Amino acid sequence: MSNRSATTAPRRAISQEELAALEAKDILQNPVLRMLFIALGWVAVAFGTIGIFVPGWPTTVWILVAAFFFARSSPRFYRWLLTHRVFGPTVRDIRLGRGLSRRVKAYAISMNLLFVGGSAAYLGFGRDAWVIAVIVISVGLVGVAYILKMPTRHDG
Repeated sequence: MSNRSATTAPRRAISQEELAALEAKDILQNPVLRMLFIALGWVAVAFGTIGIFVPGWPTTVWILVAAFFFARSSPRFYRWLLTHRVFGPTVRDIRLGRGLSRRVKAYAISMNLLFVGGSAAYLGFGRDAWVIAVIVISVGLVGVAYILKMPTRHDG
């Protein structure tokens, strides 16, 4: 199962009110920093795109990182991301405070636990380096807590 089906919100057109509410503000004035943020945004988009095809690789997190960088560096790229047919609905819902659907939350948490558990077992417990396993598990639990803290969107 690809991440695409789990991270894509139901498709609907973006309204002008939503676009206005999500308008890029506080664009950086420093041209070097702006270029750096644009480059980092595209790196994040590339990583997020990989997540569509590679199970266990996050998609939504990278696309949200891209939205952060584009919102502060390029209104054009930010608008592109908000209106993107695959990434746009999820980014808009999260940025507008609507949150994630229960299905997306369940998928994200289960993938987190699966891969954090596997990584901890391989990197830590499998090599008698329990400190590494504890660190990996702790970081994973922070991710789970963050997902649970996000608002739950009730579709339907």
